[in-house]
Amino acid sequence: MALRLLTAMVLFIDAGVHFFLAPGYPYAQPGTVSQGTLFLLEAAAALVVGLYVLVRGSRAAYALALVVALSAFAAVVLYRYVDIPAFGPIPAMYDPVWFFSKTLSAVAEGAGALLALAGLVRTRRKARYDDGTRVPAGRRRR
Repeated sequence: MALRLLTAMVLFIDAGVHFFLAPGYPYAQPGTVSQGTLFLLEAAAALVVGLYVLVRGSRAAYALALVVALSAFAAVVLYRYVDIPAFGPIPAMYDPVWFFSKTLSAVAEGAGALLALAGLVRTRRKARYDDGTRVPAGRRRR
């Protein structure tokens, strides 16, 4: 349960930071999505997946948490160090400065990815054996 709580908590922190920052990025070039909209989408994804992990704690929940947290972490680090031009509807989001909110979200996303990975490892499917036999429970012929 502690792993579920911690994973959900860092996803909620990530969501909160992105909800907080989104209004500061309202503008977009024609034909692109604003960075603020992308922040709101990330916040919504982190919030929904955080709730899913908290309520369910299943392998699928941890897998989704890993995807959300790792993709957000990769994006913040990539756009911090690499000036990628706009492509398709994705705007250029190069921001070469670390500030408190950005650092907080990066730490939360990195921790979320590690915690989700730990959850995936911990919840891997194991066959449950009964009576010391080599046949998984529920599959034995009677």
